[in-house]
Amino acid sequence: MQQDLSISSKQKSTAVIKMVISMVIFGSIGFFSEHTNLPSFELVFVRCLCATLFLGLCWLASGQYKTEKWSKRDVLQTLVCGFFLVFNWVFLFKSFEETSVTIAISVYHLAPVLVLLLGSFLYREKLNVISVSSIIICFLGTALISGINGSTSLTQLMGSGIIWAVLAALFYAFTTLLGKGIHNLSPYTTTFLQTGLGVIILIPFIHFGAFADLSQGNWIMVVSTGIIHTGIVYLLFFDSLRFLSTKFISIIVFLDPAVAIVLDTVFTGFRPDLYQTLGIVMIFAGMALTLVRRQGKANVTAEGTEIEQIQ
Repeated sequence: MQQDLSISSKQKSTAVIKMVISMVIFGSIGFFSEHTNLPSFELVFVRCLCATLFLGLCWLASGQYKTEKWSKRDVLQTLVCGFFLVFNWVFLFKSFEETSVTIAISVYHLAPVLVLLLGSFLYREKLNVISVSSIIICFLGTALISGINGSTSLTQLMGSGIIWAVLAALFYAFTTLLGKGIHNLSPYTTTFLQTGLGVIILIPFIHFGAFADLSQGNWIMVVSTGIIHTGIVYLLFFDSLRFLSTKFISIIVFLDPAVAIVLDTVFTGFRPDLYQTLGIVMIFAGMALTLVRRQGKANVTAEGTEIEQIQ
C-alpha cells in the first residue's frame, strides 16, 4: 500500500505507538475476562453496552455524524456483521471459561485461515498451494492442541472449550467476509450499530442476578472490557490505520496473541504440554503463510485489514 508522502515521520511514529498499544490491549482481554467473574453472555452484554455509550458520545463529539453517507445496504450489512461479531465475542469468552487463554486464543486465530477456506466457496476464489498448506497445518495444529483422538467424545470436546474457540473463529471469519462490502459508513457508525445491536439481541439471554455478587475489583475488570477493550482500543486502532502500511499491520497482528499467551503463562501459571506447544506453533505458522499469500496480491487494501482486526 502506497503511503501518502504528506504523512510526517512524527505522525507515523505516533500511529505505530497507537497500533502497538491497541494490540497489547486486544491481547489482554482474556486475562481481564477471567477476573470479571461473569459468564460469557453477561460479559459481552456489558461490553456492548459500554462500547455503545462510549463510541456514541465520541461519534457525536467528533461531529462525524454530520458527514455520514447512509445507505440501506450498508446499514443492513453492518447489522448482519454485528450479529456474527457479537456471538463471536460470546463464543470467545465461553472458550476462556472452559480452557486456558493460551489454548483458546491460539485456536481462535484459525480465523484468517477459515476466511481463505470460506472465501473459496462463497466467492469461488482459487486456493493455491500456500493456501491449502496453511489450512492443513492449522487444522493439524488444532487437533494437537485439543488432544483429539479416536476415543474423544462430543461431550469431552464441548467441555474442553476448543469447540467454542472454533465457533468464535468461524463467526469472526463470517464477520470478515461480510464486512468487506461495507464502504460508506465510518468506523464509529459501524461499531456503534454493531454493539448497539448486541445490547438488544443479548437482553433475553441475560441473567441480571449474575451482577449481584460482583466485587469492586470485578466491576473494574467488567467496565474495562467495555470502555478500554472495545471503545478506547477501537479509537486507537482506527486512528492509526491510515498512517500505516498493510504489511506492517499484518505483522503487528501477532503481538495480540503473543501478549495473551505471555499473560496466561506468567500470571495464571498455565503450561502447555509438548503436543499443545507444537499445535500452537503450527497454527501460527499456518497463519503466517496466509500473510505470504496476502502480500503477493497487488490489490490488498487497508479496508480488508480493518475488519479483520476486530476482536
